[in-house]
Formats: sequence, C-alpha cells, structure tokens
Amino acid sequence: MTAEPRRVLFVTGKLAEPALRRTLAGMDATFAWEVAVMKITVAALMTTPWIARFLEVPPGTDLVLIPGLCEGDPAVIAETAGEGIAVEKGPKDLRQIPEYFGRAAAARTYGSYDIEIVAEVNNAPRLARDALRREAEHYRASGADVIDVGCTPGREFPELGDVVHELVAAGARVSVDSFDPTEIRTAVGAGAELVLSVNGSNLDVAREFAGTKARVVVIPDFGQGIETLEPSITALERWGVSYLIDPVIEPIGFGFMRSLERFAEVRRRYAGAPLFMGIGNLTELTAADTTGVHALLIAICQELGVRAVLTTEVIPWARGAVREIDIARRLMYHAVTQQTPPKGVDDRLVTVKDPAILAYTEAELRELQRAVTDPNFRIFTDRDTITVFNSETFVRGTDIHEIFSRLGVEEATHAFYLGRELMKARLAVTLGKTYRQEGALQWGYLTPPDDRGPEHVKLTHPSARARSRARRAKGGDRR
Repeated sequence: MTAEPRRVLFVTGKLAEPALRRTLAGMDATFAWEVAVMKITVAALMTTPWIARFLEVPPGTDLVLIPGLCEGDPAVIAETAGEGIAVEKGPKDLRQIPEYFGRAAAARTYGSYDIEIVAEVNNAPRLARDALRREAEHYRASGADVIDVGCTPGREFPELGDVVHELVAAGARVSVDSFDPTEIRTAVGAGAELVLSVNGSNLDVAREFAGTKARVVVIPDFGQGIETLEPSITALERWGVSYLIDPVIEPIGFGFMRSLERFAEVRRRYAGAPLFMGIGNLTELTAADTTGVHALLIAICQELGVRAVLTTEVIPWARGAVREIDIARRLMYHAVTQQTPPKGVDDRLVTVKDPAILAYTEAELRELQRAVTDPNFRIFTDRDTITVFNSETFVRGTDIHEIFSRLGVEEATHAFYLGRELMKARLAVTLGKTYRQEGALQWGYLTPPDDRGPEHVKLTHPSARARSRARRAKGGDRR
C-alpha cells in the first residue's frame, strides 16, 4: 500500500461474509469500510476478470481489497473500478486483514540494509569450473553481494585467475580467500576487489593495492591478540589501502563469548572503521536451524557496525544461509535504525512455528456450516483439534484416521485429496501452525506455492445419505 486509505471496499463471497464483517468490526480501523458480497459462495473461486465484470465500486472508495486467493491480476479490476482507485490482493486468510493494514506503514520504508554478504565457494580448487560457476550463480540469486573464491592451503590453483576473470565478466563482485601472496596477486590482477585476509605474515602484498579499488580484511597476527591489529592498520592507512577489520569470531566451545568481546573492544578502539565477521564459523559448526542463529548474529553485527559478513552453505543445515542473511540484514537494519523490536514487519525467518495461529471457535464453525448447502468438505484446525464438515456432516477430533472413517468417502480421488489435507492439518496442529485448506503451510522464506490442484473446491462426492436417497429413487424408477 502506498498511502493510508480513507475508504476501503472489501470484496468477498457469501460464505465468508459473516467472518469478514466480524474481523472488520473488531480491528478498530482508521478508515471507513464497506463489504461487497459477490454472487458466489466461495470467494476463492473468483477471478479478477469476473470481479471486474460484476463489481460496483461506491463513490469515494480509495482502495478495493480482494481476497488473496483470487486468481488473476488486480490491474484488470482497476481498469473498471474508477480513476484513482487502487486495487490490491489482501492476505490469503481474512483473519490476517488487521495485520495486513497494521504493517502497511512499515512496509513502505522496509527493505534497506548496510551489511554486505560475502558468500564463499568453499574449496574452489577442488571444483570443476561449471560446478563452481553454478554455486556462484546460486549465491548471487540468493542475495550475495560478493562471491568469495575459497582457496585451499597447500593445494595449487592454476585456474584461479581464469575463474576470477570469468566471474567478474559475468557481473559478479569477487573476493579471494587466501593468505598466499601469489594467489592474492593473481586474483586481484584478474579483478577481485576484496582479499581475505592480511596480517603481519603477508601484509606487504597489500602495499601493491594502493590507489586501486581493492580492499583487504585485516585480522590479528596468528595466535596473538587484537593489539597486533594496530601496526597492520597503521601501514594500510599509510599506503592508502582500504580495509575492514576482522577480530575473528570463534565457534561455540572455543571462545565464542570472548571473541564477541574482542569485536566490542575493536569497535571502541576504531570507532569509524568498518568491521568484518565470518559468521559461517558459527552456523557451519552449530547443529541448529540457522534462521534463528542468523537473526541473532546479524543483530549483533548491525549494532556493532559490522559492514560485511562471510558465509557459506556447506553443511546441510546451513542450506539457504545466504537468503536467510539477506532477510536478517533488512530486518535488523529496520529494528536498529527505527529503534523497534524486530517483529511485526517481516516473518520470513519464522519457518517451523507460525507467528500466530489463526483459528475459528467451534461455535463459529457450526454457524458457518449452517450456511453450507453443498457436499464439499471444509477443513479447519485450531491449536489441538481438526474440524471437517459439509452440509450434512460435522466431525471434530485429533485422530485423522478416525475422522476420515466418519466422512463416508469412497471415491479414490476424493479419498486421496482428503488424506492429503488431513495429514497437512495434523502437521499444522502438531507444530503450532495455521492450516488453510488447499494452501501451503507457512514455512517462512521456504514456503512453497499453494497446492491447489485441478479439483480445487468441488472435491467431495455426495454423502452416504445422499447416495442412499439416489439409490431409493433409482429403485422407484424400476418399479
């Protein structure tokens, strides 16, 4: 949303109208609103061309909000709605409408960041060129700013210059991870703009980068403390070489907290210098889902003034690390610069558990059932119960086998559909997630597209009672 609306028209179907009106009445909206009930039972079956054909937009409307499950481009509706009237798809669940409008203001400015992501192609000399290129392309597509070519100590890399040149020619910014002066010179000569790393052991190679765009990451001398940074930094400044400081983060169990203290101390000593952190040291060596680990590490980096982080995706549980850091840097930049908790604006790092569980009460579901006139089964969950109903049947329980046995379903395609949905509903209850029929469970940034199949809503054959009536009628014909 580009601006706060003054009058909003909410479009829905007959079945969802009562729930929509309850939601709107309870949200304490800052704008006037009306509800347009279309001549269709299930709102999800509407398409934008169909809405454009039949929707009448009252004068004074600023925004038309259609259900998020509607298929088609909202621009089709905007063409007929009237000049200056915005048309948007709302959330896929109408119970999220208050949240949708509550996040609108933050969403207008959200997304900035000031931390670069350096993604390492690990052990690059061991990879075939096409495999190396694919990994680099994956990192770039995931949000990496710089592709780091990770050299292997003691292993020659005669193709290093060609690899760097090829990546640069493809539009990538490149760094080299090596302490070997020859490898560093080769990579920078081929276009690498960042060197990981220099200290007293190889500092002289950095003198050659004076007056170039190449930057270096300076670390303490091996086995020494942060006091050894001072002579290296003094030399780099004298030569006019740009640098970032890396006090070196240690894995948990090997001085993690002490290394955080080093970062804080370096920030105090070098108040204006950009810092660098190799956060892969934590994620690759900690058997935990990386979404939360990245959130906290990037929060630390944001507050400390770390301006570049190094990561990789070697260990299976770190798969997706670059995408997670890209999300985390935006979330933490927003939190720190706006002085607000990192919540309520971007939930993509919440993958296993949902930010909120949206559920109807049993009374609300029974009221909804009274409006149903067809045999199609509707499925809902709350924190511990699954509810399935159609016009004739209302079943609540926790055992999906027992629930299915009470539905009287025999046709294979419908049994398959209900089995799939009931298993998904059970998973939602188990993990504390919101279930939405024919919709994908929410897994944060990993959420797949909705699994709406060709059968869509009209899924269930007539109930046993209806079949019995049909058989009796057929028998009467024979008589």
